Amino acid sequence: MRPGWLRPGWKRPAWKRPAWLRLPRTRRGQRRAVQVFMAVCVVALLPATWLFVTTEGRLHTTADVPRTRVAVVFGAGLWKGEPSPYLAHRLDAAAELYEAGRIEVVLVTGDNSREEYDEPDAMRAYLTERGVPGRRIVSDYAGFDTWDSCVRAKKVFGVDRAVLISQGFHIRRAVALCRAAGVSSYGVGVDAKHDATWYYGGAREVFAAGKAALDSAFRPDPRFLGPREPGVDRALAAPR
Repeated sequence: MRPGWLRPGWKRPAWKRPAWLRLPRTRRGQRRAVQVFMAVCVVALLPATWLFVTTEGRLHTTADVPRTRVAVVFGAGLWKGEPSPYLAHRLDAAAELYEAGRIEVVLVTGDNSREEYDEPDAMRAYLTERGVPGRRIVSDYAGFDTWDSCVRAKKVFGVDRAVLISQGFHIRRAVALCRAAGVSSYGVGVDAKHDATWYYGGAREVFAAGKAALDSAFRPDPRFLGPREPGVDRALAAPR
């Protein structure tokens, strides 16, 4: 027997718009729908607005950032074991700040949750190749996201003040979260080519701002905290 849609005279059923897609027919209903839509937009934009307000005056370039003893560089992925172009730009900025004497120690924080994937060691190797002494580099192997990195910088490594280095689309969130974690922070947003990764990162920040606001409000413990480590103190005491 033929399926119904092959039988002679069969007609495709008329598509009915779901109830939630139908516009209200009354003026009052339409007005309420507009009000609800505007309220949703306002709520969605609140976290991004919070980021801009809390980081006002905290963003700089490598040329004018205040002298700060510690810089924090956030991981941004590896390509075949080497820093991705985005991560390389961050590390180049850190090396430039060290060479200029604007920082003394670099804390590299990234993901080492798998044996074959080690962001901090790749970041360390890149920096040493560009003239930053290994004794002036400290590795955080449990910087699984921005909030974890900020909390660990404060609670594990004892960092109270730092220059944060990342791409422009991420730096406001980094500064806001580190300040919420107790680290007085300045941000350096490095330049980046506006490719697909850049646009993806910018779009992702719209949603990440919401999580950042929640992290700032509730201040959860990072995925892995661990004991206090003296690495930053030792690096600051090491000869330049």
